[in-house]
Amino acid sequence: MAGYKVAHATLKGPSVVKELIIGLTLGLAAGGLWKMHHWNEQRKTRTFYDLLERGEISVVAAEE
Repeated sequence: MAGYKVAHATLKGPSVVKELIIGLTLGLAAGGLWKMHHWNEQRKTRTFYDLLERGEISVVAAEE
């Protein structure tokens, strides 16, 4: 009897280009989220100091 050849999936090594693209995409996504977080914090700080300068808020507790 002749042996039958069975088709198996061959395991290949890592694809450098694919890993670069995945890494770049994940890095840009994480960097974008981090930058948006910092822009939000900067906006809050700027608003606080604008209100403080206009006298609408105070950092000194009001005495009653």
